[in-house]
Amino acid sequence: MSPDLLVTRRRVGALPSIALALVASVVLGAATFFAQGVLPDLISSFANSASGWTLVTAALVWSLRQRTGVSAVLGAVSFVGLVAGYTIASELRGIHYGPLVFGVIGLVVGPFVGVAAAWLHRREQRPAMGAAVLAGLATGECVYGLTVVAETTSPFYWILIGVLGTALLAVVLVRHVSRPAIRVAAIIATAAVAVAFCAVYTAVGLLAF
Repeated sequence: MSPDLLVTRRRVGALPSIALALVASVVLGAATFFAQGVLPDLISSFANSASGWTLVTAALVWSLRQRTGVSAVLGAVSFVGLVAGYTIASELRGIHYGPLVFGVIGLVVGPFVGVAAAWLHRREQRPAMGAAVLAGLATGECVYGLTVVAETTSPFYWILIGVLGTALLAVVLVRHVSRPAIRVAAIIATAAVAVAFCAVYTAVGLLAF
C-alpha cells in the first residue's frame, strides 16, 4: 500500500468523526441554552459554565477514540459547535448572544481538551497529562465558582465538578500510571492548570460581560 493511499484512508476515516462531533455539538450547545431554565438550581450552572462544555467535548472526543492529531481537531470543532448551537438557540428565542469571545476560546482551548481526552486511552505519561488538563480545568472552575460567583449560584455544582475532576485524576493515576514521578508531575500540572484557569476565566468574564 502506498503512503499516499494510507494517508488518504486515514483522512477519510477521520471525516465521519469530525462530522459527528460537529452535529452533536451544535445540538448539545442548543440544548444547554434551553437547559438553563429547566435544570434544578443545584446543577443549573452546568448549562452555563466552561466545565459543562469541557465535559461534553471531552466525552465526545474520548468516545470517538481517534489519533492525537485528529482529536485536537475534534476538540476545536466540538467547542465551536457548542458555541454555534448555543448562539442559534439564543437567536431563535430572540436573545442576542455574541459568540466571538467563546468561539475564539474554543479554537484555542478545544485542541488541548481533545488531546487530553484522547490520551486517557493510553498509559503512563500521556494519560497522566491528559487527566491533569481536564482535572485542572474542573478544579479551577470549582474554585472560581465558589469564590467569584458564589453569591449568585449554588455551591453544589462547583463542588461536584471539583470532586469529579479530582476523581478522574485519581483513577487515571492509579489505573494507568505506575511511575511515582509521573504521578507527582500530574498533580503539579493539575494545580498549575487550575490556577491558570482562574486567572484567565476571570479576565474573560470581565471582557465578555
